[in-house]
Amino acid sequence: MNLFSHPEFDNHEQVAFFRDAKTGLKAIVAIHNTHLGPSLGGCRMWPYASDADALTDVLRLSRGMTYKSALAGLPLGGGKCVIIGDPRKDKSAALLQRLGDFIEGLSGAYITAEDSGTSVADMAVIGQRTRFAAGVVEGTEHGGDPSPSTAYTTFVGLKTAVRQRLGRDDLNGLTVALQGVGNVGYYLARHLHQAGAELIVTDIVDANLQRAVDEFGAHVVAPELIFGVDADVFSPCAMGGVINEHTLPQLKCTVIAGAANNQLATPEFGELLMGKEILYTPDYVLNAGGIIDIAYQRSGEGAAALQQHLDSICQRLEQIFERAAAQGLPPHVVADQLAEETFSPAA
Repeated sequence: MNLFSHPEFDNHEQVAFFRDAKTGLKAIVAIHNTHLGPSLGGCRMWPYASDADALTDVLRLSRGMTYKSALAGLPLGGGKCVIIGDPRKDKSAALLQRLGDFIEGLSGAYITAEDSGTSVADMAVIGQRTRFAAGVVEGTEHGGDPSPSTAYTTFVGLKTAVRQRLGRDDLNGLTVALQGVGNVGYYLARHLHQAGAELIVTDIVDANLQRAVDEFGAHVVAPELIFGVDADVFSPCAMGGVINEHTLPQLKCTVIAGAANNQLATPEFGELLMGKEILYTPDYVLNAGGIIDIAYQRSGEGAAALQQHLDSICQRLEQIFERAAAQGLPPHVVADQLAEETFSPAA
């Protein structure tokens, strides 16, 4: 497939393919837009079914990072890295170090951080070979891990969406269907539990499910059943594309608010959700806590400034919901408009 005619190619500035036979590394870095600053985005390791799937994912994710940074008010552009492989079987220090060599060769156009399938420890290994690995600042509350901040903005954004759609200022007694209780999902589940929400959860890792049951009294369902459960809020916190032609008819929620990137299989599903009177909270606005955290680690600003910035996500969502209601548009369309008003596409 020709890259420039790829359906997810969006005037990306650079797409780099990395291959190292000795370590088995196969990786793609996509840099979408650097108008506001260098591109920053996580490094995802996943056993993609095909190289084409990996390319589609990295193109979509990198574009989303441009929009995320713009609406979060950060001097950063959008980029992403994907490694093709199973993180539980194929990851090695040598593979990560080789990726660090490749990222260093991009001369700062792309800054990497942790994502699905990678960790703070992995970033430290990558950082042995490049200056452009983020999220490894020692002495921070979570050791550089941005997951708690991602979960926090998802939580406060979810509460904002509940207030908008249901007219409630609290979550006590509401049911949240949580798809994925890994790093981010776990911290989000803890916030929700402390706020009095009832949790229905699913995950592909049994240990994650058991932890949610033991700590939060969560009810577990099979992965394919999470879409159709009776819940006030559906919160996707795993992979993207989960709102699609198969899942849309199953949904019984009134709010969708989760941390996963690219939850809509295509933008048209945001319009279909509006038609079903389901409030979709734009994912890249909701989950911006992680990149905000990384940006503050890099700048060295204090915890109070970081917290204030994280809390500002509520005001941004309120702005989106108000403009969407006034113009009769789906929230994801308004979010895109606001982001595009902030950054200029690369020439």
